[in-house]
Amino acid sequence: MEIRWHILLIIIGASIVTLIPRVLPLMVLSRINIPDWAMRWLSYVPVAVMAALVGEELLLVDGKFSSFQNHIELIAAAPTFLTAILTRSLLGTVLVGIVSVMLLRMFL
Repeated sequence: MEIRWHILLIIIGASIVTLIPRVLPLMVLSRINIPDWAMRWLSYVPVAVMAALVGEELLLVDGKFSSFQNHIELIAAAPTFLTAILTRSLLGTVLVGIVSVMLLRMFL
């Protein structure tokens, strides 16, 4: 089997480019004492990102606002959100969401 060095260099370069944005902030921020107000503000970032992703998926069709074409996903979102609020379990929330969409697609 022949080794193609340019492919190996591309793989190594892609690994480095992927590693730097993940490791560098962790290394820098682990040495800095972040104020309490900044930590409270940063605690909302994952929730905001998830809300943006879910909201876009539920309310946009082909890049345009349309809350009525995604009726199965909107109906399935109700028990999924309820499960997330009541259990705070990521696995439970994902399972309820998948099962809800599956059952709605089977019966509607």
